[in-house]
Amino acid sequence: MEASIIKIGNSRGIRLSKSILEKYNINDRVEIILEKGRIILKPIENPRKNWEAAFKKMHAENDDQMLINDVFDNETFEDWK
Repeated sequence: MEASIIKIGNSRGIRLSKSILEKYNINDRVEIILEKGRIILKPIENPRKNWEAAFKKMHAENDDQMLINDVFDNETFEDWK
């Protein structure tokens, strides 16, 4: 596949077709990787995608309890004063 370099203000860029954007799930941003004389564009995925639904499911199943106490019995806050 060949693409033309286009002028965008003082910079230059490449237009990606709608089909490429959809096929590779590219939304607003890409990671640019420079590797052995190549330029690789990689979609940036949201690392916390679907966390909200997972947390709701955990709560519904009562699986969202703390594993350790938030404050330990022997913990004092005197050192913080």
